[in-house]
Order: sequence, then structure tokens, then C-alpha cells
Amino acid sequence: MPEFKRSRLERKKDEQITKKTVFMGFLTVIVFVLIIVFGLPLLIKFSILLGNTKSQKDTTSENVVPPLAPRLIVPFEATSSSRIKIDGFAETGSVVELLKNDQSIGKTDVTTDGNFTFENVELSEGENSFSARATKEIGGSSEVSKVVSVVFDTAPPELTMSNPSEDSLTVDSADFDITGKSEKGVNVTINGKVAIVDSDGNFKLKVQLNSGKNDIEIVAKDTALNETRKTISITYDI
Repeated sequence: MPEFKRSRLERKKDEQITKKTVFMGFLTVIVFVLIIVFGLPLLIKFSILLGNTKSQKDTTSENVVPPLAPRLIVPFEATSSSRIKIDGFAETGSVVELLKNDQSIGKTDVTTDGNFTFENVELSEGENSFSARATKEIGGSSEVSKVVSVVFDTAPPELTMSNPSEDSLTVDSADFDITGKSEKGVNVTINGKVAIVDSDGNFKLKVQLNSGKNDIEIVAKDTALNETRKTISITYDI
């Protein structure tokens, strides 16, 4: 029995090394032939082209990011006008779609300053909920923006007087408390002075009467700028 007899595993390993050596040699010959036939510059250009293609794919992949959600701007919560203008901000280069009560009502381009405007937006009676989304050709659509609500209201607020309850009266004191009731959230003025209005719409204001006849005008105005006016006459008889 030979002293340095190889194992079967060692012979197999040598065969694999030999095959790898032959393959590398064959590959080297092919590269050498390509250089002779096509020239080294062409191979360099081919390598650069492959690198640029990969770079473009990587860049495109990085830029495919959805735009941010737009921001809508409406300067009031209620209005008596049937049409309004809605402004906003969004990413430059995107198109903004306006939604009213979750239904699309129009699209507009964003300016280079990041602004957009929807003119003459028609309102429905009562509450109108608006939102928007921005879309880019590369990047897809944004999430829906924060909802902005506008109430279309043409009804004037209620106005009931409790003191005085009549349209005219005569008193013998210069100090007089004018009280009444309107609606929640209204603004009440009495001869131009702001009255205190509680959460139920009750209002009160102390006035100083002049001698003789005093004309008092009470104006109740809601958030949609609808108003109700009432004039009373109080005679201060000394």
C-alpha cells in the first residue's frame, strides 16, 4: 500500500480547482479577443453605459416618492354666499384635485410658487366639507388633505327682546339693562357696543340713557354674516 495515497475527497477537490483554472483561462482569452476585435475604448464605453444605466435606475427609484398632502385655506367657517374661492399650498409640479363631500369637483395646476386656487366653488345648503390630494406624473398621489368645512347659511338669526319686551317705553332711571336672546355663536351689538352673549345665545348690556327719547338699535349677526336688526325707543323722563 503506497505511503502517500490520496483520498477520494482530495482528488475531487483537485479536479474542481483544475476546472476553475481552465474556465478563468478561457474567459481571459475571450476578453483578449474582444479587445483585439472591438478595441479597448469600445469596452470602456460599454462599461460606462452599464454604470450610467444603473445610476439612472437608482436615481429614478429614489425620486419615486408621493407628494405631500396639500393644505387648503378658507378664511371663514360660514358664509351667506353660494360661491367661494379656495386657495392652498402644494408641491410645485403637482396637480391638485379638490373634493367636496368626498366627491371630485375639479383639478388645477400648482404654480411655481407652490400656490393653487379654485375659483367660484359652488356650495350646497348647510355644511360643505372640502379636502384635496396632489398628484405627480412620477410619484403618484398624496394622501388626502385635512378636511376644511364651510357652512352655507342665508337665514338671519333669531332675535327676541326680554327687556324691554315692547318697542317703546318710558322709564325714570338713566341706567337700563337691555336683555334678550338670539342664537349660539352670534355677535350682538347695541348702538355699536358689543353685548355679552352666553353659550345659549342670551345677551345683556347696561346702557346710560339721555334725558328724553333714546333710540336703541340691536343687531344680531351670525358667523355667515347674516344679521337681524331691531330698533326700540326708550324715553327717560326725569
